[in-house]
This record gives sequence, structure tokens and C-alpha cells, in this order.
Amino acid sequence: MPYKKPLIVIAGPTACGKTASSVALAKKIGGEIISADSMQVYKFMDIGTAKIRDEEKEGISHYLIDEFMPDDEFNVKIFQERANYYIDKIYKNGHIPILVGGTGFYINAVVYNNNFMETDGDDSYRKILENEAESLGPEYLYEMLKTIDMDYAESIHCNNTKRIIRALEFYHQTGKKLSEHNKVQHMNESPYNTAFFVLNMDRKILYDRINKRVDIMLEEGLADEVKKLLNMGYSQKLVSMQGLGYKEMLPYINGDLSLNDAADEIKKRTRHFAKRQLTWFKHQSDGYWIDITGRDTDFAVSQMIDYLKEREIV
Repeated sequence: MPYKKPLIVIAGPTACGKTASSVALAKKIGGEIISADSMQVYKFMDIGTAKIRDEEKEGISHYLIDEFMPDDEFNVKIFQERANYYIDKIYKNGHIPILVGGTGFYINAVVYNNNFMETDGDDSYRKILENEAESLGPEYLYEMLKTIDMDYAESIHCNNTKRIIRALEFYHQTGKKLSEHNKVQHMNESPYNTAFFVLNMDRKILYDRINKRVDIMLEEGLADEVKKLLNMGYSQKLVSMQGLGYKEMLPYINGDLSLNDAADEIKKRTRHFAKRQLTWFKHQSDGYWIDITGRDTDFAVSQMIDYLKEREIV
């Protein structure tokens, strides 16, 4: 069997302790961290993304955080290219790359070196869909997607217009479901000796942690962060501004919703998001699950190290 370079993945739902565990593991094994989060790449979006603070990094190098402006294009293909670049850089540093985050689609793109099929370059149908999203709302397109690809529809949020349009356009141009294309890509042999960890905990405890995290975000000034972005000229319609925590604050800032109602909406949607993340990792990844209910970071790290020794990664 040819030698494969090591790659560690720490995944799991939002608010389950991935950040602390990844830093602790990196310190023990000589690792550097690549963020696999579709929102933390954006500058000026710190509170709503629960972005790691400099002091929390404890000297560990982190990549794909604060690297794009809120109006820059960022998608899974760009992520894959940048992550691969940083993986090579980390190897050259003599360290082990640790991919950390909750965006499973992005993680698998790197782990399985997925090939993102180019469509025929005709964007006319995409423009039709964009106009329909504008006039009829994202829910209309989401219902369209459910009729042709229920599996993919269930893996994304009904307001994720960009991914809904991508799936509809892919079906229109290729006659194939994007979910089936992704499954084929998942069968690719990984170019890495991958240790894929999924952190999990009791659902009620996880939801309580999510609710408390949202309360902290509001106390730290999430509303002011969103106002600042708007004052800097960033449109409410940007993909980045549709992220969890930002989209829900806009009606409050516009005077259409109370702060309490906005907070409740963020909590509810984040809980739903965490549930979708867990479903995705169960069906779309070959992970080593670690239940950290009632446990601390040290427990999670010790479990990881034991597994890494079995795999002869450390």
C-alpha cells in the first residue's frame, strides 16, 4: 500500500467544543489548523460566527479565517483549492494538518478530493432561478428542489438560495441529482491517511449550549456587528449576510422584529442547523464518533490520540 500523508478532521455540530479540542490536540501532536467553516473565512464577521480569538489559538497556526471580504465569492471549490494549498504548507512545516469545522460538504471535498463537474457555461437558467428567488422567495425554489432531489434538499437550509439554485441548475444541465453526484464522489479513495473524528453530545445539552452561545453573542454586540457591516456598504443580499445570526438580525435592525424575537429565531434556526449537521455526518462521512456528554476537552483529546496511535498517525 502506498504511503499516504496524515490528515486529521475534527467535525461535529455547532457549539460542541470543536475549537477547544482542536487546539488542545494540535499542541500535543504538532498540528496546524485549517478552518472548515463557510462563514469564518469572512473579515469583520467575528461575533456571529463564533470566530476563534487570537488568545484562544494558544500559538497554533490557523488558516482560512479572516481571509475573504464579505462580498468576495467563496464556495466549496475555492475552499478545496485553498485548503489543499494550506495542507501542503503544513506538511512543509513538518506538522500535521487538522481540518476543523461543521461544514461537512466542504470537509468531504478535501478528504475525498471531490471533482466538481463544470456545467456547460450557459448561465441563462441560473438567472431565471435567481429572478424567481427574488420575486417568489427561496421557499418556492426549495419546493422545486424537493420534487427532484429530496436527499439534497434535506441536507441544506430552505433559505440557502445559492446551493438550492446550484442543485437545480446542475439537474437542469446534466439530468442528474446533485445528491447522487456527491455520493459517487464520496466513493473516491482518499489521498490521505485520514482520521475523521465527529464530536457529539446529548441533544438537550447541545441545544442548551447553543442557546447560551446566542445569548453571549448578543451580549458581545452581534447587533452592532451587523449594523457596522451594513454601514460599510455590505448588502443584506450577500451570501455572507445570509449566514446564521446575520440574516435573523436584519429584521430587528430594520425595525420589523424585537430583539427577543430575533434572538429566539437565531436559537431555533441554529438548533435546526445542528440537527442537520448531525444527520449529514451520520450519512455522508466515515467518522469515529466521540460522545463528550459530561466530559471535558481532555477526554476528547485522549480518545483522539488513542485512535491516532492505532492508525499510526502519531
